[in-house]
This record gives sequence, structure tokens and C-alpha cells, in this order.
Amino acid sequence: MIKDVPKGDRPRERLLALGASHLSNQELIAILLGSGTKEESVMTLANRLLMHFEGLKLLKDATIEELTAIKGIGSAKGVLILSALELGKRLSQYKPNERYVIRSPEDGADYIMEEMRHLNQEHFVTIFLDTKNQIIHRQTIFIGSLNASIVHPREVFREAVKRSAASIIVAHNHPSGDPLTIV
Repeated sequence: MIKDVPKGDRPRERLLALGASHLSNQELIAILLGSGTKEESVMTLANRLLMHFEGLKLLKDATIEELTAIKGIGSAKGVLILSALELGKRLSQYKPNERYVIRSPEDGADYIMEEMRHLNQEHFVTIFLDTKNQIIHRQTIFIGSLNASIVHPREVFREAVKRSAASIIVAHNHPSGDPLTIV
């Protein structure tokens, strides 16, 4: 049990002393869970949760049903984990209120990369710019399959005209991980 762990080695105390960046994924999840069960400590439960989802990669897409299927995680703990995951997603996609300016291809990639990198289907995205290359709108025009995204130009240009865009940037992801496509 966590009570048997020396106070300085407990996750909460380590976070307070060292900061969150110094904690393992297991320790951070243990803090979210708050407590274990009668049979196992919160650290063991957190480790089992991580092992069940093979780490954070699959945990990020967990459903409440998948979480509550794990012994020791009820709806309250499941909701807490889902809330923390959603906050993490929102923070990683946060854009300040000031308009983002695109000065290079890298700026365009930086603007959408984090949001698109973990998608399971191809997404065709258009970024609409004003005359100063400030982003006025971003829209997913089409969601395709694992390895294909078919978009008609009229869909792209309809939005560009509607938004009075001076220029556009189009992008799509490769969920398969293979950047080569056969046309």
C-alpha cells in the first residue's frame, strides 16, 4: 500500500518537491486515480492500467467502457482519466487568440501537425489566409480512409471564396505512416 512507501517517495510528494515533469507516467496516473483497491496499491493499479493500454499511445483513445472494464477502475476514476486526457489534447492544440501568421511551409506544418499526427483516418485540411498571411480559418474539408482522401477542388475553393481568403494552404496526413502514395 502507498502508506508503506516512504513519504518522500510517494507520487504527490515527489510532484510537490520536484515538479510534474520528474514523475513517471505511472506516478502521474496514480495521482489521478487517488487510491488503489483493498487488494492492490494505487501504484500497482496505475501500472496495470498502463500495461493494459500498452502505454500512453492507446490510452489516449480509451473509452469509459474500456477503462471501467479494468478491475479497480470505476466510473468516477474512468471519468477523471478521460477528463485529464481531454485537457491534454486541448492544451496541445491550443492556439492563442491573436492571429497566427504563416511565413514559411514550416509555420503551416507547425500550426496543424500536432492535431493531425495521431488521427486514424486521412484528413484533408485547408487553412485560409488573409492578405497578411494571417490565418482566418482552418477547416477539415474531407475525412477519408486509412490511406486515401479524395477531395474535389470545388469544396476547397467554395470555402475560400466564402471566407474571402487571399490564399490557402492545403494539407493531409498519412495515418499509415507511409508518406508515399500512388496516384
